[in-house]
Amino acid sequence: MCTNDTYMSISAPAEGLFKDNGSRFIALAYPVETEEEVKGIVAGLKKEYHDARHHCYAYRLGLDGGRWRANDDGEPSGSAGRPILGQIDSAGLSDILVVVVRYFGGIKLGIPGLIRAYRTSTADAIANAKQVQKIAGVWYRIGFDYSQMQQVMKVVKDLDLPQRAQDFGTGCSMELRVRRSLEEDFLERIEKIVTFKVTL
Repeated sequence: MCTNDTYMSISAPAEGLFKDNGSRFIALAYPVETEEEVKGIVAGLKKEYHDARHHCYAYRLGLDGGRWRANDDGEPSGSAGRPILGQIDSAGLSDILVVVVRYFGGIKLGIPGLIRAYRTSTADAIANAKQVQKIAGVWYRIGFDYSQMQQVMKVVKDLDLPQRAQDFGTGCSMELRVRRSLEEDFLERIEKIVTFKVTL
């Protein structure tokens, strides 16, 4: 799934669809980084598609894809969440959530039919998604004095660190995303300068 500190994900939400014997399977793929995001999206879709019979999903998170879950949401065990996860894995993706919303058409599809439906709709959503290479990293929040600004910005520039949430009030603070392969170098250099650092 990954080499060094890069891995593949998707850049924006995408949709897929599969129909069988009146049942509709709407697959919705999302880029995600945390379980909290997953919970929020799933809860939102249950409200949006409140009249659907099932909201099955699977996700994989992180550089090595070690955090994952497959949920059948009332479908027979192994007939929904696992096929969704299988498509995520065969595409070699992480930091991705796929929710498949099922509208029941009145005819039971049987377990093989369900597996095919969840697998095919997920594959369609993934095929419609734009894939991107991601760099595994950690956000650090650092604090420092104005007098240390030049030293901090040199580290930021040297290591090409993305920044956010800058605050230059009475003291200075900012959040920096440090790629895994540079973390040791970053910590060694930044700890000599800053007044505090926390991992987010």
